Amino acid sequence: MHPSAAGPDTRPGAGPTAAELLDFVRRTAADAGLTSSLPLDPEGRTWIRLDGPGGCEAWLIGWPPGTGTGWHDHADSIGAFTTAAGALTELSLAARLPTDGWKTLELTEGIDRSRTLTAGQGRAFGRHHVHEVLNESATEHAVSVHAYYPPLPRIRRYSRTGAVLRLEHIERPEDWQ
Repeated sequence: MHPSAAGPDTRPGAGPTAAELLDFVRRTAADAGLTSSLPLDPEGRTWIRLDGPGGCEAWLIGWPPGTGTGWHDHADSIGAFTTAAGALTELSLAARLPTDGWKTLELTEGIDRSRTLTAGQGRAFGRHHVHEVLNESATEHAVSVHAYYPPLPRIRRYSRTGAVLRLEHIERPEDWQ
């Protein structure tokens, strides 16, 4: 049986499960003192690094109206995020894509998913989950909490035109410093 199916993985060096990450981001998003301490910028996203459980990478992120991430994945990391204030829309692909060795894919019909997550709502996701997160409000900031394990080794950025998804570039942690 897979460790996560039996409950928390207690092997030495094992990291948190997606369910544990989701629990962490939900509890953190409910901390009004923390989430209101984030400086908000009217033009660009802002963020604060958080201490996450079990060696995960965690962030508190502010989203000005009309901002988003663009299409991306978190490579080999699992993750979770919860909206603390405002609303975020997640566009995602309900299909397992090849992990490496491609530059352009033609997506099949019916794999697009869209969900709006308002304050207190969140989701967990597995490795290689391709998505885009947006604050579609024209007037309101959104704030969210995100956690990833293992800490992000890379993020793959994509462009999308209709049914065509194209790998544009790969970012590594040194690109974010």
